[in-house]
Amino acid sequence: MALADNAGCAKPSEDFPFPEIIELNVGGQVYITRHPTLVSVPGSLLWEMFTQKNVRSLARDSKGRFFVDRDGFLFRYILDYMRDQQLVLPDHFPERSRLQREAEYFMLPELVKMLAPKLSKQNSLGDDPCQSDPEELSPNADATRNLSSASATLPSAGAGGPGGAVTAGVGATGTDVRRAGFITIGYRGSYTLGRDSQTDAKFRRVARIMVCGKTSLAKEVFGDTLNESRDPDRPPERYTSRYYLKFTFLEQAFDKLADAGFHMVACNSTGTCAFAHDQTDDRIWTSYTEYVFYRE
Repeated sequence: MALADNAGCAKPSEDFPFPEIIELNVGGQVYITRHPTLVSVPGSLLWEMFTQKNVRSLARDSKGRFFVDRDGFLFRYILDYMRDQQLVLPDHFPERSRLQREAEYFMLPELVKMLAPKLSKQNSLGDDPCQSDPEELSPNADATRNLSSASATLPSAGAGGPGGAVTAGVGATGTDVRRAGFITIGYRGSYTLGRDSQTDAKFRRVARIMVCGKTSLAKEVFGDTLNESRDPDRPPERYTSRYYLKFTFLEQAFDKLADAGFHMVACNSTGTCAFAHDQTDDRIWTSYTEYVFYRE
């Protein structure tokens, strides 16, 4: 379990350099666990780290916790496996391949085997719904939907030849069709406005850019710049409003949406006066703005 607060740990002895309770900082996420859990798989990276006698060689953060520079949110599944050597993942887990990479880093071969995609006799992925990341899902269903959409919106395409209409609607292999959908960009801001005669307003930097939309679309558009930490287990075809971007420049977000074929269809904004200074006429205003983008 990831915890934000420090917990008291028993002091180590000369013969046993590690305490019974160990605090870990994995990519910014704090975990508190027992020493036997970390050394439960002989030969693993954690076993090598916490069976050595030279404790000073291990990296620590500013609060003295052992630091591991890996994905802090996926580490909870690594730690769960270390407890009882079993793998239990949420339904429609979207980051199986990334977790497999973490298992390889921590040198857990049995966990790597559990996470490896299973191949059927037809040399295709099996029926396990948790095998692939959203980007690896089969495009057949989307190709069928886009074909129906193209037929409905282009009724006169048959006049130019049926073969050309199918190629333009789906593509030769059906893999070039991009998914249609909405993505909403929202942010909160504040600005200081002085007297009525003062035309210039002092704007503060955008604190965070929120992303709302289908998980697969958001990952397609923003890639590694999308922070999924607030909703890490969202299935690819479900909607979320808890993602946000790792940068704070609206222009950069708009450029990525434009490059992906999206165009703005609506926007709205609200503003309220938070408070006014007692000794000046300056007023602090807060606002929330949303931009809605759509791709056909």
